[in-house]
Amino acid sequence: MTQTDVPAGAETVVALRDVQKWFGDLHVLKDINLSVERGEVVVVIGPSGSGKSTLCRTINRLEPIDSGTIEVAGEPLPAEGKDLAMLRAEVGMVFQSFNLFAHKTILDNVTLGPIKVRKTDKVTAREEALQLLDRVGIRSQADKLPAELSGGQQQRAAIARALAMHPKLMLFDEPTSALDPEMINEVLDVMTDLAQSGMTMIVVTHEMGFARRVADRVVFMSDGEIMEEATPEEFFTNPVTDRAKDFLAKILQH
Repeated sequence: MTQTDVPAGAETVVALRDVQKWFGDLHVLKDINLSVERGEVVVVIGPSGSGKSTLCRTINRLEPIDSGTIEVAGEPLPAEGKDLAMLRAEVGMVFQSFNLFAHKTILDNVTLGPIKVRKTDKVTAREEALQLLDRVGIRSQADKLPAELSGGQQQRAAIARALAMHPKLMLFDEPTSALDPEMINEVLDVMTDLAQSGMTMIVVTHEMGFARRVADRVVFMSDGEIMEEATPEEFFTNPVTDRAKDFLAKILQH
């Protein structure tokens, strides 16, 4: 599904309009306009330093923007406080590093948010957490500490933790870049399953096979700008801009 053929009555989950972001003198996001519909998988690719991760982090206000607007489910991003905490409950995020609480078991990591933020009772939270750990293939690791798991298992635990909040949207910021090659596919398989189940996802990744196979739309960024948006088929077979052609030529040679 591309932006040109979004079905009538589709629900926009995220809308960024004219978003600008500077780090000091560095203009990292330049006039970003992007909307994502419910159930859509948008994969953001581009060279390092192109603003992809910053774009991801602005959507749940880990990075404030300098101008423009961002709406999630039709509501502008709250600045701080309880409203921002609730927004972050609606928007799951999976990072390069797994960010699990080292001193808590995997099960406790997954149940913490629902109990503290969603006020889910402990029995229900535990049942749901075990189902999610089963879904990502690590139920047998529930009582272990993060350090006892492989990197791929830790990242799958981080995905389960985000899903436990019943988010409207999942953001993935290069979720496989810290993993050994043999662990990458086990995480991508979970993400593929999630996409096929209808989860709305924005994925920043270097994994072109995943982008080609799973994305509804590929967004190509360079130097803080969105240079192209297209279906994977269009983008990978017929990129329009010289920057995209150059990028693809470099990465597809390997």
